[in-house]
Amino acid sequence: MLVHLRQYKHEEVQFDDNRTTGESQTEDTVDKEPEEYFGESIDEFNLETWETIEYEDDPIQQRDVSIEGVTAVSVPKEETDADDPDLPGKTIQLRMGGGIEYLDQAEIVEVQDLNPQDEAEGKVSKEDEPHGKARMDEEP
Repeated sequence: MLVHLRQYKHEEVQFDDNRTTGESQTEDTVDKEPEEYFGESIDEFNLETWETIEYEDDPIQQRDVSIEGVTAVSVPKEETDADDPDLPGKTIQLRMGGGIEYLDQAEIVEVQDLNPQDEAEGKVSKEDEPHGKARMDEEP
């Protein structure tokens, strides 16, 4: 399966030894052009970019993450030590091939089966129980 997630973290403050205490980061020092900062175009790199957003009046960072080859996705019922109540999202467990990976402070955006074997049958409604064919392995 292909899993699309959104992950969050607290904004990272970069300290500059050339600044005095209380001097803020200006747009000139923080927002350099990619070619000036890296020496080449950022399009040349395969990066997962963190974007700063507002969450409950505080700046936090988010990024979109896509992972292929996932066989199962689950969200632990109990909070984990890695869960931060000041950030959106929870720990997401991804089962892949021969192992299990965890992604902290994440929300599921979409999960796609890249190789569906059977057509989906029936429909699911918020008000009703699922409809469609029921299969039983053994007769009662």
